[in-house]
Amino acid sequence: MTKKSALVEKQFSQFNCAQTVFSLFAKDLGLDEKTALKISSGFGGGMNCAETCGAVTGSYMVIGMKHGHFTSDPKAKTKTKLLMKQFNEKFKAAHKSLICKELTGYDISTPEGAAAANAERIHDTRCTKFIKTACDILEEGF
Repeated sequence: MTKKSALVEKQFSQFNCAQTVFSLFAKDLGLDEKTALKISSGFGGGMNCAETCGAVTGSYMVIGMKHGHFTSDPKAKTKTKLLMKQFNEKFKAAHKSLICKELTGYDISTPEGAAAANAERIHDTRCTKFIKTACDILEEGF
């Protein structure tokens, strides 16, 4: 377990999955926590449609802030894409998917799915694992 993943439960008790990942790395990226929380606020729950996991999209923001490009330089674009691909491979090796509804077993974008996920405490039992994995991957090599 890395330093950031040790902080997941505290942060995730207050914020969504994307916010948790991105805000835990904010200081390292030269951002204040409040800005990171605002930027990532709409990405939790698979962007509120149970698609790409918020821990993954939060990680993409970390990779983009650290290694992203702001020019049309093809080498810079290639590096960012490669890092995203490597992250995806490591996350999928650990959890078999990048998709929220596949990872959790619930479509939390529907009222019924959200209620069932809450009843099963999915956020506590599964989502924290996905967030910790994302933090571990980022701290170990990104």
